[in-house]
Amino acid sequence: MLTIQSPRAYIHAPGLRKRIAEYVAPYATRIRIVTSPRAWQAVNPALTDSLAASGIRWEVEYLTGECSDVAIETLKNNLERQQADLLLGIGGGRVLDTAKAVGNQLPDLRLVLFATLAATCAAWSPLAIVYDEQGGHLRSQPLSKLADTVLVDSDVIARSDVRYLKAGIVDALAKYYEFSPYLHHSPDDLALDLKVLTARRALEIFRQQGAAAVADNARQQVTPALVKVIDACIVLAGLANSVRGALPTPGFAHAIHNRLTHQPELHHWLHGEKVGYSLLVQSLVEHRGVPDAELLALLRQYDMPLTLAPLSGDRADVIRTIAAEIRFPPASAERLPFRINAETLTQALLATDYPF
Repeated sequence: MLTIQSPRAYIHAPGLRKRIAEYVAPYATRIRIVTSPRAWQAVNPALTDSLAASGIRWEVEYLTGECSDVAIETLKNNLERQQADLLLGIGGGRVLDTAKAVGNQLPDLRLVLFATLAATCAAWSPLAIVYDEQGGHLRSQPLSKLADTVLVDSDVIARSDVRYLKAGIVDALAKYYEFSPYLHHSPDDLALDLKVLTARRALEIFRQQGAAAVADNARQQVTPALVKVIDACIVLAGLANSVRGALPTPGFAHAIHNRLTHQPELHHWLHGEKVGYSLLVQSLVEHRGVPDAELLALLRQYDMPLTLAPLSGDRADVIRTIAAEIRFPPASAERLPFRINAETLTQALLATDYPF
């Protein structure tokens, strides 16, 4: 079995916010917009000028918290009340996941996503990551329906805080380090091979142009390097996530990340930063206490946290609790070439308290 999911179209160009009506008007003239205050400011007034000039009517709804069950249900109810024909999600991962989750429940609704950050592959990925109201991970919800169109305006991303791009690069390169170990027991699995090949290509782009792209983002300049890295963060990472075979291959670092989201002291870490730290923990488990040298260099290059923040209570006890509460499917763990248990995880987490 092999399935590959993708949006119907992916369009990336500088200044795209000024032409948003071109991608909305063919579908609908009455739309609902879900966004965040910061993302809305980043795309306007150009975006609303374009909508108004084409006679498109809209209502705006702000997502100020998490992609939660409450947020999903609220947006769905507001869409049905408005009788909108299209949902336009504008923002980062939380906004886009909320929009995708609602679109998945409404088969006749058109869905257009406008990514204002390259911090995750949420615009492409066939999952909606649902959190509780405090930001703790509840589930990664598979989606049967993806966006009609994904839009990326590199001018907008070039003006974003470079911290988001660094986090997006690490979240994307994580796919290679998470998927490739499965090849040890399944070297002839076509779906897995495609996932790893796609993830490896993203890693190659980061090796070659990641540093230049970060520097260009810091200067707020759109360059070929920045464009290529944005596409690797969204398209290649999203595509690697979108290939499915008969046997599931969840990312182990992301499983560690999921538990870390329940730690209040880490709420200020971005998704990619939690994943970066979790990659270090995975590497310590995988290589028996000695992290992969290239991975460690990449985590340092992109300023990822390499140790846990100060924790409330007895640090060692809290770390042991974190290790014991990391959940990973046993059937998937058996397909990896290293042992996963509370003891090895505790040792790896404690090891990050000391410099490498």
